[in-house]
Amino acid sequence: MSSPSSPSPSSTDTARELLRALVERGVTDAVLAPGSRSAPLALALAAADSAGLLRLHVRVDEREAAFLALGLSRTSHRLVPVVTTSGTAVANLHPAMLEALHAGVGVLAVTADRPARLRGTGANQTTVQPGILPGVPEVQAVRDVAALAADAPAHLNLELDEPLVEPATDWTAGLVALPVKRRTRRAPDGPALVLAAGPRTVVLAGDDSGARARVLAREAGWPLLAEPTSGSRTGGALSTYRLLLGHEALAARVERVVSFGHPTLSRPVTRLLARADVDVVHVGTQATFPVPAGPRVTFVDDVAAGGVADVGWLQEWTDADARVQRAVDALLADHPDSGLAVARTVAEALPPDGLLVVGASQPIRDLDVVARPWTVGERRYVVANRGLAGIDGTVSTAVGAALARDSSRSLALMGDLTFLHGSNGLLVGPDEPRPDLTVVVVNDDGGAIFSTLEQGGPEHADAFERVFATPTGADLGALCAGYRVPHRRVEPVGLAAALASPTGGLEVVEVVLRRDGRRALDAALRATTATALADD
Repeated sequence: MSSPSSPSPSSTDTARELLRALVERGVTDAVLAPGSRSAPLALALAAADSAGLLRLHVRVDEREAAFLALGLSRTSHRLVPVVTTSGTAVANLHPAMLEALHAGVGVLAVTADRPARLRGTGANQTTVQPGILPGVPEVQAVRDVAALAADAPAHLNLELDEPLVEPATDWTAGLVALPVKRRTRRAPDGPALVLAAGPRTVVLAGDDSGARARVLAREAGWPLLAEPTSGSRTGGALSTYRLLLGHEALAARVERVVSFGHPTLSRPVTRLLARADVDVVHVGTQATFPVPAGPRVTFVDDVAAGGVADVGWLQEWTDADARVQRAVDALLADHPDSGLAVARTVAEALPPDGLLVVGASQPIRDLDVVARPWTVGERRYVVANRGLAGIDGTVSTAVGAALARDSSRSLALMGDLTFLHGSNGLLVGPDEPRPDLTVVVVNDDGGAIFSTLEQGGPEHADAFERVFATPTGADLGALCAGYRVPHRRVEPVGLAAALASPTGGLEVVEVVLRRDGRRALDAALRATTATALADD
C-alpha cells in the first residue's frame, strides 16, 4: 500500500524558502514588479530589505524591472533576481532575459504562477509559463538556486496557490547576510594554446574581453584593436582601428587574428573575421564569435604568446593610428556639432573609477572612433548591452549599473530613440534607491545610424524618413518633467560645461543635433583616413 503523498508547501513556505535560498546564495539586490499572485514573494523581499539582508528595487514596468536587474548584475558580477506576477508580466521579461542569455549576465527570473491545474482553462492571468523564455535554463526547485552561476540567466517558475498571504509571518527568522563576494573570471579549463610570434597578427578585443587581450598584445608585440566595452581599450590600444581596417594596404597584410570577448560592433571587424585567407584563434566558442566559423577558425579556452613579434609590424599600425587620429581630430574641430564630437566630450568627461553605459546603434560606434585609450589601472568601466545589441531597456540598464557599482562618476550616452524606447526607466518611486547618474541624450530626432547604411542612399530618399529615420518630434524636457527628473537642454559646445556641473542624482542632459549631414560626415571620415594614409 502506497503512503499518502506529502502536502504541497504553502505559498508562504515557498516564499520563505526562496528568501533563504537567495540570502544564502549571497544575493545583495533584488528587483520586484508587484502583482497579486506574487504577493508572498513581495512581502518576503520587503521584510529582507527592512532587515538589511538585501536591497530591494520596486518597478511598475516588468520590462524595465528586468533590464534594471540586468544592469545591477552586469556591474556587480552577482546574481540578481527579478520577481513578477503571472501572465503577460512574465512575457515582458523576455527582452532582458534574451540579452542576459547572449551576454552571459546573471539575471534570475522568478515568476509567480497559478497552479498547474488551471492551465488550459479560462482562469485569469493564466498561461503556460514553463518554457516561456526559450533558451533560458529553467530551475526546477528553489533549492537549486544555490548552484546558479553569476554569469548566466535562469528562470524559476513558482506555482503559488491560495491562500497567498498568511498573517504574522516572520520572513527573516534565522537569516544572516553573508559577506559580499565579487565574481572573478573563470579560470580556463585547459592549457593555453601557445602562439608563435611569426605570422602578422592583430589582437581583437570584443565586448567584455577583460584585460586578457591587452596583456597578450603587450607580451607579443601585436597591434590591439579594442572595442570601447572590451575592458582592454587602455594603454597601447589603437583608437582608430575601425578606420584602419578599411585601409587595404594595411589590413590586407593581416595573416592571423586572435579574438576575445564578443566582437560585434562594426562591419570591418566581421569582414576581417570572415576572411578565408586569415587564421583566426578565438578565445571562446561559436556563441561569442560573430560569423559562422570556417576551416581556419580555432576555438580555444586560453592563449599565450610564444615569443615577441617583429617590432616593425606593430610600428606600422601605431604610426598609421597616430596619423589618422590627427586627421579625425581636425575633422572634429570642423564639426563641433556632430555626434562624434559629443561622444568625444563624454569620453573625456569620464574620470578614473568612472562608469559609462552606452546605448546601441550610433553612439557606441561614434565612441569607437573617437575615444582615446585610457590609462591602464584607472578602472574606467564602459558597458553596453551587446549580447543582442538592442536599444530597449538602456535607461534601466544604466540605472542598475550605476546603483551596483561604487563609481567616481556615472554617465550614460544614448540616442533619442533609445531614450524614448526605455523612458519608463526614469519611473523610479520616491522610496526607491536612486543613482547619481547623468544620462546624455543625443537628440537628432530619429535613427541617424540608418543614414550611414545602404538604405540611407539617395535612391531610397522617398521612403527613408518614414520607415527608417522615424522622427518623433518628442519633447524630452516635458517627458522628464512628467517623471520629475531634472533635465537640461544644451548645444554640443555647451556639453562639457554641463557635465562639469552635475545636479546630483538622476538627471538628463539633452544635446540637440542635426541629422541630415550624418552620411556626408561618415564619407568625410573615410576620405580623411585615406588622405592621412595616402603614402602607405
